Amino acid sequence: MYPSSALKILRPLSEARRACVQAPKPLVLVPTMGALHAGHTALLERARQLAGPSGTVVASIFVNPTQFGPKEDLATYPRPFEQDAVLCETHGVDLLFAPAPEDMYPEGFSTWVNEESVSLGLCGGTRPGHFRGVCTVVLKLLQICQPTHAVFGKKDFQQCAVIARMVRDLDVPVELVFAETVREPDGLALSSRNTYLNAEERLQAPALYAALQAAREAVAQGERSAKVLQTTIANQMSACSLARTDYIALVDSQTLRPVEVVTPGCTAALAVFFGKTRLIDNLSITA
Repeated sequence: MYPSSALKILRPLSEARRACVQAPKPLVLVPTMGALHAGHTALLERARQLAGPSGTVVASIFVNPTQFGPKEDLATYPRPFEQDAVLCETHGVDLLFAPAPEDMYPEGFSTWVNEESVSLGLCGGTRPGHFRGVCTVVLKLLQICQPTHAVFGKKDFQQCAVIARMVRDLDVPVELVFAETVREPDGLALSSRNTYLNAEERLQAPALYAALQAAREAVAQGERSAKVLQTTIANQMSACSLARTDYIALVDSQTLRPVEVVTPGCTAALAVFFGKTRLIDNLSITA
C-alpha cells in the first residue's frame, strides 16, 4: 500500500523532469539507494530545512547497478520501497523519483563520467569502477531533477569528495550540502548494510569508530606520524576476531592523498569486512 497522495511518486524520467521543473524552488535533492534509516531521514530533514516551507524536497530511490562490482551485493541489496515511501512522506519529501534501471541505462548506453584524482585511493582502490558508476548516476540525477541543492552524508566521505570535484570540474549549477554522520548509541555509523550483520558481528562492528577515536586521541596527545596512527587503528581492529581489514588510511581531507605527517585537515578512514559485509567509516582527526 502506497502512502497518501501528499507524496508524489515519479517513475518515468520525463515525468520526473517535468515535475521538478514545475516545482517551487528551492528544489533540494536527496539521492539514495533506498533501505532508508535514521541517517537518511536526517538528510531528508536537512533538505526540508533548506527548501523551507515553500520549496520542494525530492528524494530519489535507485539501486544503481553500475556502482556494484561483479561479486558485490546488488542482487541482495534491500529494497523495501513501500516502507521507504512512507518514511519519505513523514520526513517532508514532496517528490519521490524511483526510476527503473532500464530507463536510467537504456539499451546501448555507453557514456560514463570518470573522476580521476580523489576517486583513486580508499574505496576507489579496492572497488574498481565503483566511482565511475557513482559519478554517472549522480550526474544523471542532477540533470533530470535540476535541483538548486543536493544533500549527501559524510559517512561516504570519499563519495562526497568525488561528487564535489565532479560538480566543480563540470560546472554543474548545484549547491552541495554534506551532513554529519549519524551513529548508533555505541558509535556504529548507520548504514543499510548493517542489517547484514549477524549478532556477533554487530557486537564487534562499533570497533571501527572506536579505532578512529583512538587515532584522534593519539593526535590530541601529540602523535603526528601517519604510520603510527595507522598502527594504532590496526591494533584496535585486531581485537575483533571477525573483522578483516580492507584498508586503513590517513589522508588530506581535500585531496584525499595519503599523508606521512598529520597536519590540520586530515581524516582517518577505514573499510572492514565482517564476513561478506563491508563497512566503512571516517573521522576528522585534526582541528
